[in-house]
Amino acid sequence: MIRNITLGQFIPGHSLIHRMDPRMKIALTFAFIIFLFIASNFAGMLLMVALMFVVLLCSGVPLSLYFKSLKGILFIVLFTAVLNLFYGGGTVVWRCPFFPVMQITDGGIGNAVFVSVRIVCLILYSSVLTFTTSPTELTDALERIMKPLKVLHIKVHEIAMMMTIALRFVPTLLEETDKIMSAQKARGADMESGGVMQRIRSLIPVLVPLFVSSFRRAYDLAMAMECRCYHGGEGRTKMKQFHLTKVDAGAAACTALICAAVIFCTAYFPASLR
Repeated sequence: MIRNITLGQFIPGHSLIHRMDPRMKIALTFAFIIFLFIASNFAGMLLMVALMFVVLLCSGVPLSLYFKSLKGILFIVLFTAVLNLFYGGGTVVWRCPFFPVMQITDGGIGNAVFVSVRIVCLILYSSVLTFTTSPTELTDALERIMKPLKVLHIKVHEIAMMMTIALRFVPTLLEETDKIMSAQKARGADMESGGVMQRIRSLIPVLVPLFVSSFRRAYDLAMAMECRCYHGGEGRTKMKQFHLTKVDAGAAACTALICAAVIFCTAYFPASLR
């Protein structure tokens, strides 16, 4: 499962999505998430799924990497789907013989499918941002987006730096965890058998060296930044300037059309389509 988590990884490339302004990518990601929850029927959700697949194909990143990231949350998707099976009206499809209150309706099946698709779309589309944007670009984009908050004396640069460093170190810590687990297994540790409590106890030899390694990496990073005379964002200049291009304008226009269509579907299509 550790190898299946791809959060925070950056895949270099020259696709349309790679060439987009990172500020526009962040804005479109937030817009997609908002309208993903606005879509309240399958017609609107189908439009959002179509937009997601177009973006995935335009990113130039192999689809196998995107679907690999879903393996880590497969349990959450299935658990959420099972819970939603028992919520919703309509025709009763199945009723528990021991607990008649527990019943599955066609509306519950629709809710389960709808929520599952929403979670999968959320993870896949969010992965596009980290796969196609380097940590440096992500930091600069977040800082420029949050620049108006400086009026409130909020340290925007430091916040953006902390968010990006945390995101960047996710794959590093996952790789470190995998190495520690492999070393423990080579020494005869059994981490895959037994009950839940036994498996939790077997993780203690992994967590202790992982915490030590994490603090050591944080200390080394702090020392490296201090040696390079890093003093936050005060008076800093940018080596790379961001500029909106025709690609950004086209992506924004296409997303706006899809979002308008989602609003139309939500307003005029019957709720029975869900």
